[in-house]
Amino acid sequence: MNIIKNRTGKPPNKGKSRFSKINAWLHLWLGLASGIIVFIMAITGCILVFEHEIKEFTSPWLNVEAQSPEHLLPPSQIYAAVQKVLPNKEIHGFWYNGLDKSVKVDIESDSLIYVNPYNGKITGMVDHEDFFHIIDEGHRNLWLERDIGAQITAWATFIFFFLLISGLLLWFPKKWNKTTINSSFKIKWEAKFKRLNYDLHNVMGFYVLILAVLISFTGLLMSFHWLRESTYWISGGWAEVKEQTVSVKKEPLSKAQLDKLTAVDFIWKKVRTEIAKENKEAVIIHFPDDPKEDFYACTDMYKGIWRDLYFDSKTLELLPKSEKYIGNERFSDWLMRSNYSLHIGAIGGLSTKIIYFIGSLICASLPITGFYIWWGRKKKQKSKA
Repeated sequence: MNIIKNRTGKPPNKGKSRFSKINAWLHLWLGLASGIIVFIMAITGCILVFEHEIKEFTSPWLNVEAQSPEHLLPPSQIYAAVQKVLPNKEIHGFWYNGLDKSVKVDIESDSLIYVNPYNGKITGMVDHEDFFHIIDEGHRNLWLERDIGAQITAWATFIFFFLLISGLLLWFPKKWNKTTINSSFKIKWEAKFKRLNYDLHNVMGFYVLILAVLISFTGLLMSFHWLRESTYWISGGWAEVKEQTVSVKKEPLSKAQLDKLTAVDFIWKKVRTEIAKENKEAVIIHFPDDPKEDFYACTDMYKGIWRDLYFDSKTLELLPKSEKYIGNERFSDWLMRSNYSLHIGAIGGLSTKIIYFIGSLICASLPITGFYIWWGRKKKQKSKA
């Protein structure tokens, strides 16, 4: 039986350590096993990067003529305006997007209602199952049942994260000289397709490494609760939880004050005037599903980062678990609430979104170029045999 040799005339993998051989074997077969899933997630991720920009350009009902903040209608009047048109729909919450944006009303249906925040007129009724919702379902669940699809994408992301590390070990030259530097950092565009494909996988994989690690790790934080809790603890979280052991007894509000519309108006005004730091007119408020649950609000939706706020349903006081988003915020808390922004590239505005778009395209190409490298070697081995 003849031994197949490489270009140097030596048997393949000769002189490599056992660790290197195992790493190369895992990189190959795990890459082949997860390739199609990684490709789908990367391509859908490219599309979702500019979701809001595309929607604003193609959806005129999202924008209104900006006026003074004093002219904004409170949630109770928006509620009344929607109920007048859709009396049989239950309203769950409101999303104020800014002075020049319509208010998005969350209703009990598959549609989204947009309302002019200055006159209460409905500007648009849009099916929730739009193009981007379909793309998002593919990105998160591969268009499968959530319990099944979410597990597949989570573990595919985990494998991709491992492949990035193993790929770096495979890329790292044994010796640093002019030849290895050129082959590791430069693409030979004039070379034949086989060599060009190898460079696109090897070199472009290196250049996108840091960004790909960031995207995959932030995705893992959203997929695995244990990883999120561990990262929060390692980055300095949980230390303040023990400090919040003393609770202050509040006097309950009167029945009139506990009317849900009055409560929501009170919270909306308090968030805008006392809590919001940057985009004061961007506020989300949700009604509790159960009267005993807390009111939820959200503010400072700026570059994909926001702050979660919780108000006691009896006193409308801001609960202690919200304080970490208001005062001197720990790095661990900032990291957790910025995770989504770091994942989609909104952390730096349009410039980082463009970088993420290009990086996601490169990530989508890696399974394709990697598969062709394996296929080319397999064909070559068969022809020599």
